[in-house]
Amino acid sequence: MTSARHNIIPLIESYYHTFTPLERTIGDFFIHNTEEQDFSSRTIASQLFVSEASLSRFAQKCGFHGYREFIYEYKQILKPDEEETVSDFDIQEFNTYQELLNKSNALLDNSQITRIVNLLVSMPRVYVYGRGSSGLVAQEMQLRFMRIGLNIEAVTDSHVMKMNSVILGKDCLVIAISVSGETAEIISSLRAAKKQGACTILMTARQDKGYQEFCDETLIFASKEHLERGNIISPQFPILLMLDVLYSRYLQIDRQKKEALHEYTIQSLLQS
Repeated sequence: MTSARHNIIPLIESYYHTFTPLERTIGDFFIHNTEEQDFSSRTIASQLFVSEASLSRFAQKCGFHGYREFIYEYKQILKPDEEETVSDFDIQEFNTYQELLNKSNALLDNSQITRIVNLLVSMPRVYVYGRGSSGLVAQEMQLRFMRIGLNIEAVTDSHVMKMNSVILGKDCLVIAISVSGETAEIISSLRAAKKQGACTILMTARQDKGYQEFCDETLIFASKEHLERGNIISPQFPILLMLDVLYSRYLQIDRQKKEALHEYTIQSLLQS
């Protein structure tokens, strides 16, 4: 199986939380299948003991017009690459990381990354909200971007998030991190930030149209779910991959000045 397989699998996974039990049965089949076969609606419906209408609703929930369009895209991932090579990784853990790298690449939206980087450049104040492991990523983001001149602050305490909403305004960008997309403190704080006029971004592994009510951007990163050994991977890994992309793009803008500032910051830390 080649990396092309991950072009549609991460999409299914990002909608997985919205599926009914029956739709999860369908989703599980397509996520874990690795063989070419008869994918006609009649055959798959019979194999999974579901109706053809259920397959159509499943495809539509994943963003396709219908099952025919969905299965056309799905078949592409089963075609071997012309220059397929054997993976250099023999250790299962490394293969799992490669799976996540492939998923992250498939989910990457270059135009969205450009929009977010432009917000980082234009907003005078940036706040990053996160709890638990997501809070650690928020702190990492603060340390990295602060070294190259961004006025950024990580907020990892729920009470501080609530108090912080008082000082937010149109000149603020609030980035919230929640793998599940359901962390109560994070979502409520992001809603409050939007009401105050701040620009808001949610980084999550879940797709949900409801986020559009209070998010200017929803940045989707890869999910560890459905990976054979996903439970051994740090929950921070997929988020950090996306952070690296943002950092790299942000660094490209006035790169010489940012690199000089980064070096000055490091020297200052060493002298203290």
